[in-house]
This record gives sequence, structure tokens and C-alpha cells, in this order.
Amino acid sequence: MPGPVRKAALVLLFLLAWELAPRLGVADPVFFPPFSVVLATIWQLAADGDLLRHAGISLFRAGSGFLIAVVLAIPTGLVLGCELALAELFVPLLGVFSQANPFILFHVVLLFLGIGETTKVTIIAWVCGWPILFSTIAAVHAVDGDLLRTGRAFGLRRWALFRSVVLPAAAPAIFTALRLSAGFAFFVLIAAEMMGASSGLGWLVLSFQESYHAPRIFATAVSIAVLGLATDLLMGRLERKMDFRPR
Repeated sequence: MPGPVRKAALVLLFLLAWELAPRLGVADPVFFPPFSVVLATIWQLAADGDLLRHAGISLFRAGSGFLIAVVLAIPTGLVLGCELALAELFVPLLGVFSQANPFILFHVVLLFLGIGETTKVTIIAWVCGWPILFSTIAAVHAVDGDLLRTGRAFGLRRWALFRSVVLPAAAPAIFTALRLSAGFAFFVLIAAEMMGASSGLGWLVLSFQESYHAPRIFATAVSIAVLGLATDLLMGRLERKMDFRPR
């Protein structure tokens, strides 16, 4: 059975089990509503406008933090990857900073920036930036030496060699890091919205939890999962369309 068909079959089997378990009494429908009830709740929340409004806010936060991470991490990683002396000086220190727990750091940033969009976007950028940074450094270091020697043999100087050989060779690994970091953005976003927000999908889950409305909790959770999956599929599609061949 081909991989995509097998995955689709497993998803359908999971959804069928989700639908039947509460209806057959295997699970309590008060705490674990059937999938059809969750779908109906998603439709209701979307029709009311609440789900789309909060999803838009969450996407804006996640996208802003992710873009900031990309703008800062990729150039820094390329510089450190090309300059070994700088890498030996700064990479160990950056490795220490990268170990800071983002959920603890959230409260520290909160003291300086207050409860607002800046705090949430900063935490997302912090979490997304490290894998992009270190993957970029490693990707540049891993460029095939034969490619570099061939480029030099053709008379390419430093900037031309970087643009035509190093960057295209490192791009696949960098893009893989971008794809992973896009997923991290949603993971951290939901936690940040639960700790300090009055809008967004994470806050919506928390508000429904306080009112013990299980269908709406599951509806919002499914919406978050769908957004994360859609983001991953979009990044994967962009990766397949990119031409990473050295020029």
C-alpha cells in the first residue's frame, strides 16, 4: 500500500474510532464528544466569526515571530558559517543562550515588555531562531569541499563563490530548519497565549476550559492542529518548488 494511501487510511480509522467511542459508551461524551459534534461546533464558531478572528490573530503573531527569526538567524548563521574564527568565539556562547527555557523566559520578557503583542512575538522569534541559526551554520560548514575547489578553479572570488556555490548547497538544510521552526512557532504561540493574552486560539482554548465546554475545546484544538498541518504542507510545497542547484 503506497505511503499516502496508508496515511489516509490511518487518519480515517482514527476519526471513525473518535466518532464511535463516545456513541458506544467507550468514552464519556461529556468529556470526549464525537467527531461529528466537534465538526458541527467548528462550523458554528466559524459562522459566528469568533474562530476566524482568533485564528487570524494567532497566525499574525506566529508569522511575525517566525519572520523576525528568519531575518535575524539566517544572515547571522551564514556569517558564522563562513567565518570560522567568529564561529569558534560566538557559537559556544549562543549554545548556552539557546538552552533558556522559553516558558520561563516568557515571564522574564513580560517584566520588561509587559503583556502585549511584543512579548508573544519575541518569545516565538526566540524559539524559532535557534534551530534556523545552528542549522544554517552547520549547512555552510557541510558544503562539499570539491564544490568549493571547483568554484575557485573557475576563478570565482569570495562573494561570487558564496552566492553561486555555498548558498545553493546550504539552502536545502536551511529550508528544512525553516519548516521545523514554523511548527515550533505554533507550539510556543499557543502556550504564550494561554499564559498572557486576551485573544488568539490559545486563549480561546483556555476560556472554553474555564466554562467546561468540551466540544468547543476540541473544536479549537482541531483548528490549531489543522493550521499547523497546513503550514507544514505549505512549507513542504515551497521546498519542493525551490531550485537549490549550484549556479
